[in-house]
Amino acid sequence: MLKRIFNNGWRNPSDVMSGYLDRIGAGYVIKDPGPLDFDYVPENIVGREDFQNKLAARFSSIDKPETSCRAVISGPVGSGKTVLVKTFCRDLKRHLANRREIRIAHVNCRNASTSTRVVQRILHAIDPGHPDRGLSMGELLLSLRKLTRRNSAHLIVILDEVDHMLRKSGDDILYQLLRIDEDQEGKGTLSLILISQEQIIDVLETAVLSRMGKTNLIQIPSYNEDELYKISKQRADLSLANGSCSDDIIRLIAQKSAPIGDARLAIELLKAAAEACEIRQDDHTLREISADDVHSKDKELSVDIVSEIDALENLQPHAMLVLLAICRRLRKESSMTTGDVENLYAVVCEEYDEKMKSHTTLWKYLKELEKRQLIVTRISTVTGGRGRTTHLSMPHFLPSDIAKRLEMLVKKQF
Repeated sequence: MLKRIFNNGWRNPSDVMSGYLDRIGAGYVIKDPGPLDFDYVPENIVGREDFQNKLAARFSSIDKPETSCRAVISGPVGSGKTVLVKTFCRDLKRHLANRREIRIAHVNCRNASTSTRVVQRILHAIDPGHPDRGLSMGELLLSLRKLTRRNSAHLIVILDEVDHMLRKSGDDILYQLLRIDEDQEGKGTLSLILISQEQIIDVLETAVLSRMGKTNLIQIPSYNEDELYKISKQRADLSLANGSCSDDIIRLIAQKSAPIGDARLAIELLKAAAEACEIRQDDHTLREISADDVHSKDKELSVDIVSEIDALENLQPHAMLVLLAICRRLRKESSMTTGDVENLYAVVCEEYDEKMKSHTTLWKYLKELEKRQLIVTRISTVTGGRGRTTHLSMPHFLPSDIAKRLEMLVKKQF
């Protein structure tokens, strides 16, 4: 059988079998996957510049040998707490390179959720060969005290997701770390940064709180749409091939992530859409991420907010026609203008042999659809500063799903 295939000029079966792997490493769309990783630390962070300044203010005297500093960073999932601290510590090391050596011990307390494991991780950060078994907490702390005093570098300990450790082991280890320089005047060997989703200031013992200081709390909110847009654009510019991701697609990703303000969701959605585009590169003319690539990942990533699809039958008949016109365009495009809506609404009315409503009524329908969160509008200034254009998108739902439901409902109405 194989001889007959070869004699007929067919390809080697091994080539056929491995052909589907040709796209691996080809970089049609994804040229560098690194920036699409949650743990990637960009050279410059976007959307958190104000909080960089606040953190720097808490460490304004860190260049002095006798100084130790503290900060507590609190905020919801995906609000940029960890990347804020990582970039700050990296930049601080560079800034003080000729004045004070800085060493960093970053411990994720979700993985090291007991005080013993936390101290072991800190010791490993400054002495990779330090034994992590057979030592009591007292012996571990003694080793830490000796190592920090023997080394001229200043140690910044970052306890990420510290609420996991506090629930399991309490805050005594925080008290011990804060007292590590107590018997040596004129030298600060250790600074402490706590990161938590939860508000931990209120659960700390009085003795710990008095040393951490309530004023050292920095509370970070969820990202807004513009900040998510900046983050998505930065990651796209760093990771994707030129021309593969339009500004409209980046805006769509930001809009989809905005209801929960989670940068991780925006990055994951960008990555998933890029991978979906990469997969269909058998046709080398389609090397640009489409709205379908983004929409197709909604259900997998649980992007949708509370569904309004079941309430579509409550729309007025012509509002259904307007929404149907919008859905048909947004199946393939990431956004459209109100002018596009009016033109496509006219086409749909002709299809159903209906007379168009007035421009004012159409505008009221659009406002109702926006109120129901079925569409999102964004106003942009026309180049040159004259006039404004309203752009519509549907970031929270799949246009194809709503279109199918509407086509069934419209048949009953007309």
